[in-house]
Amino acid sequence: MGIGQRMGRAWRHLTSSSAEAKRAFPEATLSAIGEAITAGEQTHRGEVRLIVEKGLSFDDAWDGVTNRQRALALFADYGVWDTEDNCGVLIYINLAEHKVDIVADRGIDRKIDSATWQAVCRTMTDGFRNGQFHEATLTAIGQVNALLREHFPANGARPNELPDRPLML
Repeated sequence: MGIGQRMGRAWRHLTSSSAEAKRAFPEATLSAIGEAITAGEQTHRGEVRLIVEKGLSFDDAWDGVTNRQRALALFADYGVWDTEDNCGVLIYINLAEHKVDIVADRGIDRKIDSATWQAVCRTMTDGFRNGQFHEATLTAIGQVNALLREHFPANGARPNELPDRPLML
């Protein structure tokens, strides 16, 4: 990546605002997403965590940290990997670049391939291009819940190990 591209990317992340993030993901949308995650987790053994970040730090953007690298770091930082059945799923949204990554714990990763997760990510990014953050995200949460229900159906009551409410960074 050339210096001009690096500067442009770093600037885009630096200037992405909390106000823009709140317009894309207002309180009503965050509540609806949390409710969809809660409802889905009643039907499967997965633990879904959604994190929305307005943009990377200037240094990370300048250094070329990829969306995938950031998602993996957040997967570790927020303990999505640390569930009883190794069934955590992180959906990471980078608003500055309108990119989405899904990181699944090893228990899930053995059953659901990356092409399937990429299709869920495309559901979101296609909707984001049209300004449909609420609808696209809820549709993707529904797809994730359906995949987890298929491969990891509920087997009785269990504790909720990760917060269901989306995290805005």
